[in-house]
Amino acid sequence: MFEIVFLGTSASAPSIHRGLSAQVVMVKDQRFLIDCGEGTQRQILRSRIGFKRLNRVLLTHGHLDHILGLAGLLSTLMRWESLHSLEIWGGSWTLDRVQDLIHTVVLRGVAPPMPLHLFDLKPGVLLEDRDYSVSAFPVQHRGRDNFGFAFTEKSRRPFLVERAEALGVPVGPERARLVRGESIRLNNGRVIHPDEVLGPDVPGAKLVYIGDIGTLDGPVREVVRGAHTLVIEGTYLDADAEMADAFGHMTIGRAARFANELDVGTLIITHVSRRYRERDMIREAQQYHPHAFVARDFDRFLIAKGRPAEKLEGTTYAIDEPEDDDSLLYGPETVPAEEL
Repeated sequence: MFEIVFLGTSASAPSIHRGLSAQVVMVKDQRFLIDCGEGTQRQILRSRIGFKRLNRVLLTHGHLDHILGLAGLLSTLMRWESLHSLEIWGGSWTLDRVQDLIHTVVLRGVAPPMPLHLFDLKPGVLLEDRDYSVSAFPVQHRGRDNFGFAFTEKSRRPFLVERAEALGVPVGPERARLVRGESIRLNNGRVIHPDEVLGPDVPGAKLVYIGDIGTLDGPVREVVRGAHTLVIEGTYLDADAEMADAFGHMTIGRAARFANELDVGTLIITHVSRRYRERDMIREAQQYHPHAFVARDFDRFLIAKGRPAEKLEGTTYAIDEPEDDDSLLYGPETVPAEEL
């Protein structure tokens, strides 16, 4: 079971209601911050999830709207001393920018107050325990070293209580040993093997997170296929597909058709442009996928096998009109930020 909290859902520049890219995935007692756009530390406080155990940062790529918040976050963590260590995972180009940001700007020759580890991402498993794994896979966006992440629960063989009772297996440690795959001997001398009381494998939930992406071809298809939940950018509507192609981004319609084709259970769109009405984005997503959402800041989703992703809570305001006039932010002749 996973929970994801969206801290920032805007594309490239913040809007009135949306911060820059950041989200936290929680599993068991672990927390993973995926991307860290400007203002993330304030969003963490507003979400009330706090900083404890938030010691792993996974970066999809090195564009500034996905990493600038690391400076403020690290500054706060240094002052509060709330973590024993901090891990930052990213591609080599991403880590080059992070190194400059942290060591030249934030620390500037001062040793960090905690062990700070930068890990060069490669495709494959990053972390694994007995219940789940976290892996990285390459995606295509502008530049190199762009990654998505998959959180996968391991399959389980359900314990068949009625069969165990019929065989005389007592309640207690004997059943736990059978679940672990060990054979047991009953008081009457009979040996019970796991296959006698365990059902067939039941796949666990799989949450796939994709940041900025320009094409849905290649290895990404097999990673996404059959996922319980897919989180993916949807910067543009289909009407602006040519613009999406030009700047290496995805339309909501393309993402929804892709998710539907690959039997994704729940689709969650993020990294959306300020130029569109929310209802138009939702309409385009749900036109092609029956269980699609457009995430807002502070939305929370529970992802558990056997049922669709459940939206637990989130923002309650209405976003009925485009949020910003780009000419006010950038001048009338300036290209909107998500197109840079």
